[in-house]
Amino acid sequence: MEHLTDKVAVVTGAGSGIGRAVCLALARAGARVAAADVDEAGMAGTVAEIEKAGGPAIAVKTDVSRLGDVEALAERVFSRWGAVHVLCNNAGVALRGGLETATHRDWEWLIGVNLWGVVHGIEAFVPRMIRGGEAGHIVNTASMAGLIASQGLGVYNTTKYAVVGLSETLQKDLRPYNIGVSVLCPMGVATSIRTSERNRPSSLQNAGAAPPTADITLIGRTLSPEHVAERVLRAIRANQLYIITHEEGLEPLRRRFQRMERGIQESR
Repeated sequence: MEHLTDKVAVVTGAGSGIGRAVCLALARAGARVAAADVDEAGMAGTVAEIEKAGGPAIAVKTDVSRLGDVEALAERVFSRWGAVHVLCNNAGVALRGGLETATHRDWEWLIGVNLWGVVHGIEAFVPRMIRGGEAGHIVNTASMAGLIASQGLGVYNTTKYAVVGLSETLQKDLRPYNIGVSVLCPMGVATSIRTSERNRPSSLQNAGAAPPTADITLIGRTLSPEHVAERVLRAIRANQLYIITHEEGLEPLRRRFQRMERGIQESR
């Protein structure tokens, strides 16, 4: 998808951070943008910025953990513009703490947004995109935490590893339909994901639980959302599967695959 002028793009988690930056980058490239989020004020701000620059955009309140919400989002966008060419399943939340202390509600919350959110996007949009018969592209936001495990991020790691595997398979499955797939795996980005609890449903709160006191120290630089968004656009245009934003991730990845290689050698 070298040209995005007049294409239709849908971005979840569009109220702030990477999602907002991707919306703005797509709009600058000429796309019509549907911004989806549970944060109505946030996505309204994203749309206002796009419209101020002269681009068409709409905001649709969407809880990606609910299939009905994502199906309603698809219906709204296809009714408005008749097609979707770019789908960014970007909405995500995080929490910290060891797996030994994770509650069932922790699992439900993160799997609901980080994994089911991607699955719901595929269910609601991909069949329609295929029927449309046009070239398209899907970007699923994972994390470097979907490629390298980190102590204290086990629930988050689990969801992001799943998104990486899903995306790798989806890329193979959609190749015959001229729909590309990218999986975004950033390290530190200046977003509000560390305050994800602000959007945690009351039904999935841990009643009476104190928040973890230990923070997670990330290696590498903290990039701006705008830098990451430009990398996303580059990947869409080049039909690039992996978007790995930090070169600091190379050495941990190399060590991981060296351990796998040793495992194979030792099994001979």
